[in-house]
Amino acid sequence: MITATAVVPAQPRRVYAVIADYHNGHPHILPKEFSELVVEKGGVGRGTIIRFQMSVFGRKQTFRAAISEPEPGRVLAETDLDTNGAVTTFVVDPDPGSGHSRVTIRTELSVRQGIAGKIERFLSTRLLHPMYKRELGLLTAYLTSSPR
Repeated sequence: MITATAVVPAQPRRVYAVIADYHNGHPHILPKEFSELVVEKGGVGRGTIIRFQMSVFGRKQTFRAAISEPEPGRVLAETDLDTNGAVTTFVVDPDPGSGHSRVTIRTELSVRQGIAGKIERFLSTRLLHPMYKRELGLLTAYLTSSPR
């Protein structure tokens, strides 16, 4: 599992709304490795289907994902539809005492067993963890610069 967490200076309701809005919110928080986000169905929260490209180790790959909301308003999940079934989850909780939000991005990958799986896990962590930290930074910047 690959994870990154940050405190974002906005109320959870507002943070979750940006993450769940694949038309107007989510595109603003994607790091440069992501491109060509297309909403195939829906656009906000559960039932949305997205397609996007991601630069992985020097080459672009296309991914499709289905959006679900295991806990609407708190937990949103993107499940890969075409490649490896990876699930990326966004969890938005109140940060105790600050009035802000604690946001966690977490990806669970299906990797092979043995040495190949260990290499794949290592490389995925080295790629995704810093990318998620940048995404959390972009989320903070977007929320602090855009009108409420």
